[in-house]
Amino acid sequence: MEADKPTMNIGNKAPDFELVDTELKSVKLSGLMGHPTVLVFFPGAFTSVCTAELCTFRDSMARFNKINASVIGISVDQPFSLAQFKKENNLNFPLLSDFTETVSRSYGGVHENFVNVKGLNVSKRAVFVLDKNGTVAYKWVSEDPKKEPNYKEVEEAVAKLG
Repeated sequence: MEADKPTMNIGNKAPDFELVDTELKSVKLSGLMGHPTVLVFFPGAFTSVCTAELCTFRDSMARFNKINASVIGISVDQPFSLAQFKKENNLNFPLLSDFTETVSRSYGGVHENFVNVKGLNVSKRAVFVLDKNGTVAYKWVSEDPKKEPNYKEVEEAVAKLG
């Protein structure tokens, strides 16, 4: 059952948020603006599809860096789990913990009672590309947690902003 219906659409100003990273430092979205930003919401660290997805973004960072774009991974996992996940996969971009589910709910949404486990809520797999002013230029949200984004489409959306 999905209790939330986010309304984030292309052309909307992305709502500001503040989350902690893997070093327990506070990160505000507004502090990252000034260049294109890719927000990558993922269901869970250490799962096969999420690992493949985030490693694909890791391997694409040279192309994002070339146009001064940043990538930020966000999940409802605890920052400690995310720190180990980042380390084990040599991820070269920040991972933020949305352990209260607030940001995930306002952007792409949350799968509640994931895999039929009562109380296990995870972020929906979603990608938002924001322009340098924080306006949504690209949106992709999947109801199927096993489906990965179209990476070429994401890169093209970012390239248009650079």
